[in-house]
Amino acid sequence: MGPPGKRDEGWFTSLYAAEYAHIVRYGLRRLADGDASAELAQEVFVVAWRRRGEVPDRSLPWLYGVARRLLANQWRSRRGTPDLLPITEVDLARMAGSSGADVTVGVADVRAALAVLSEFDQEILRLVGWEELTVSEAAKVLGCTRAAAAVRLHRARRRLAEAMSDRPIHARRPVLVTTRKDL
Repeated sequence: MGPPGKRDEGWFTSLYAAEYAHIVRYGLRRLADGDASAELAQEVFVVAWRRRGEVPDRSLPWLYGVARRLLANQWRSRRGTPDLLPITEVDLARMAGSSGADVTVGVADVRAALAVLSEFDQEILRLVGWEELTVSEAAKVLGCTRAAAAVRLHRARRRLAEAMSDRPIHARRPVLVTTRKDL
């Protein structure tokens, strides 16, 4: 993308062309409305233009982080929770592959399993499973260390597998209570 000094309209046009579709898909996986996801993407790129000196060369995780914060602000202002996630068969296969779950599990089963997970668990699974980020990149989006993201991912995968199984893990052994600090 070039050094920060060269962050002109040409740089921004290249960034927009390369990453816009990724940001729209990110929004679609979190919002029930295609127009809302396009608006989210536009807001993300407004922030990217304003803060272009801060955008790293590997810009997608940074852009996802901006989108995540914008969505969090919207949800807080509504004092609600996000709508059910639209899940496609491709997303289902990716999620099953990242969690170790059976790919033949239905979309409704995945939705039900995700619904019982915390927003933190859902987000790390989405970033790694659907957005196909590395753990290090997901850590940048979440604003935490790589080690913390790896722990979150491990726990989220375990909780997803538990939620999707017929016999929950917590029925076989005690569940450790964690605080937000532990996540």
